[in-house]
This record gives sequence, C-alpha cells and structure tokens, in this order.
Amino acid sequence: MTPNVLCLLFLLMADGSLSAPAKNEDPVDKSDNILEVIPRPKAQFLPETFMLQGDVAVPKATSRNADSCYLKGCKWPKRGSYVRVPYYISTSYTQEERNVILGGLEIFELTTCIRFVPYSSNDRDFIYFKSEEGCWSFVGRQRGGQFISLDKDGCLEHGTVQHEVLHALGFHHEQVRSDRDRYVWIYPQNINPGAENNFKKEVTNNLGTPYDFTSVMHYGKYAFSKNGLPTIIAKSNPNFNWGGATKMSTYDIARVNTLYRCK
Repeated sequence: MTPNVLCLLFLLMADGSLSAPAKNEDPVDKSDNILEVIPRPKAQFLPETFMLQGDVAVPKATSRNADSCYLKGCKWPKRGSYVRVPYYISTSYTQEERNVILGGLEIFELTTCIRFVPYSSNDRDFIYFKSEEGCWSFVGRQRGGQFISLDKDGCLEHGTVQHEVLHALGFHHEQVRSDRDRYVWIYPQNINPGAENNFKKEVTNNLGTPYDFTSVMHYGKYAFSKNGLPTIIAKSNPNFNWGGATKMSTYDIARVNTLYRCK
C-alpha cells in the first residue's frame, strides 16, 4: 500500500468512519484573486509534497519543470459515457458548508460527463475534501486518493470549489498556458518576492480553446502584487480588468468535455 494511501486512510479513520462516510442528502445537489486573501497553503501533513503556483500540490519526487499531470494516467477513468470520481467530505464541515461544496460540483453534473459519487470502501482512487490551510489541490488523478483543501476560512465558494476540482481533473491555471505571451504581459517587477512561480509559463495542451480571461482558473490583474500595480495586463486592452470569476466559464466547461471526450 502506498504512503499516500496509508496517510489518507489514517486521516479518514480519524475524521470519521471509513466504511460509513457521512451520508449526503443530495450527492450533487471576490476578490481579484482568491489566493491573495488566503494564507499560502502548507502541506505539512503530507511531507512528500511541495506547493507550486500557490495552490498546486506536487510530489517532491517530481521535477518542478514537469508537465501539468505529474503521473502517467492522470485522467480519471471513463466507463461508458461517464467519468466516475469518488469523493469524501470531511465530517469537520457543517451541513451548510457541505452544501456549498456539493453546489460547486453541480455544474460538472449539468454540463459535463463527470459524475461525482460518494466514496465507498471499494474505491481505490478518490478525492478527499478537507479544511487545511488555504485552498489547494493536486493536478490530475493521484493514485490511491488525494486531498483538496478548502479552508473554512475563505475557500467555501462555488468558484473556488470548481477551481480546485478542475486542478484535480488535470487542469492548470489559465495565465501559465503555453500560448499566454500572445495575450498578456507579465510584470515581474510588481510581483511579491517568492510568488514568481505563480506566473511561470507551462507546457500545456490547450485543447483547441482560446485564451480565456473569464476562466475560473485565471488570476486577476493584480494577483500577488507587491505595490498595488498590475502583475498581468491584457495585450488587447491594457485597461481591461478581469478576475473574481464565480463559476466555470463556457471554455472551462468545453475543456473538460474535450479532455474527457464527453458526448
């Protein structure tokens, strides 16, 4: 059994009952940049990880220069017409807080072939929603289970839930996509020291979709600014302002449907 599985099993048992997770009544029933108002996340309870791009957890054994998905087979498996993603919500959340998480998942059910199902003891791979420090997630499916941290103090909004779930489904931030230099200027002189990796361009598969300022995965114009000046400016219109998306955009949905070949 892998260390990740053992860690998750231990925390599941500490959190509640592994074989009988809390029952869901309905399983899928604002700032400029959320990461600016949430303390930088720390994965101290998972010592084999480090944080990249503010809210992306990465195994330490992986090169920082790796592609978005850090393991082969990072997509969640598709069976028939649907992609089944088991999930478990920590019992430390109140019912109202659970409903926010479930509400954030609902758009996936309505617009894609992703189906979130309550965790059962037969599930090897699953998402564990837990309130740790900050909002963060791994990118892509991690064998044996994985955390999504949704801190009760600032992360419980539908857009934030969708942002972190999109990471878990295999997606990176919009402003680091491989073709971003055609659309934005990055101003490193305005970026907080230590936050530079949040703007590092990645090798990405953009799935034939245009650059999307309305994406729930896009940082705001002043994200991680040290002096109140913009860190990202749109080349098409330097005065254009964006950020604070409250839900997935049309292109966010299109990317999920393309990556997972939803019909």
